[in-house]
Amino acid sequence: MLNQHTLEQLRSLRLDGFIAAMQDPACARTVAELDFDARLALLVQREIDWRDGKRLARLLKAAHLKVSGACMEDIDWRGSRGLNRDLITELAGCNWLRDGRSVLLTGATGCGKTWLACALGRQAARQGYSVLYTRASRLLEELHVAHGDGSFTRRLAQLARLDLIILDDFALAPIAPHERSDLLELLDDRVGTRSTIITSQLPVAAWHAWLGEPTVADAILDRIVHGSHKIALKGESLRRSRTDASA
Repeated sequence: MLNQHTLEQLRSLRLDGFIAAMQDPACARTVAELDFDARLALLVQREIDWRDGKRLARLLKAAHLKVSGACMEDIDWRGSRGLNRDLITELAGCNWLRDGRSVLLTGATGCGKTWLACALGRQAARQGYSVLYTRASRLLEELHVAHGDGSFTRRLAQLARLDLIILDDFALAPIAPHERSDLLELLDDRVGTRSTIITSQLPVAAWHAWLGEPTVADAILDRIVHGSHKIALKGESLRRSRTDASA
């Protein structure tokens, strides 16, 4: 058992995982049976695990994932969905994040685009990457308001520092000229250095027409389409399937 002075010293060093391990009766018994080197290694590992857990909790809280429980281990692999196991396994390794590449998820409503995007977001957080989930229309509205209150440049800089942004429901409603410009600004800061996941009911081939203005559309698509991973989900609505199963 730690004496009070040692306990205070550990707290001043912010070794909370170390303290928790020493105060855990089961761990304390295990530690007592080990030699010094093994004992120290175990306690250091507990401290690392503690910090990793705290960091993950902090990253997930900041991410605001719409489906907080989504994770790669729970993916529905039914053949009709059009998921490529090799590609999903590659994405789970997060090399695409290190390379600043994007993921484009398309498919009909209810097919699991948002769920898979959030699962990839959680996996990114597990690897220590900063993540933000937002609906595309909501973020564009936020940037429009930021123009008015003078915070646009600051907000754009904040977004540029995020390792991963998940833009959900992209191209769901008509886009205004000022939104096209803001979208280009947002994506231009990220190309080649930061990653973006975009989910959309529209196939990628239809995005140019949705964006409308050819020159800006070319610039936007050049930043998000080339070099990205593309996943076109298929099959019926998973929401409808769950409802039918419970009926």
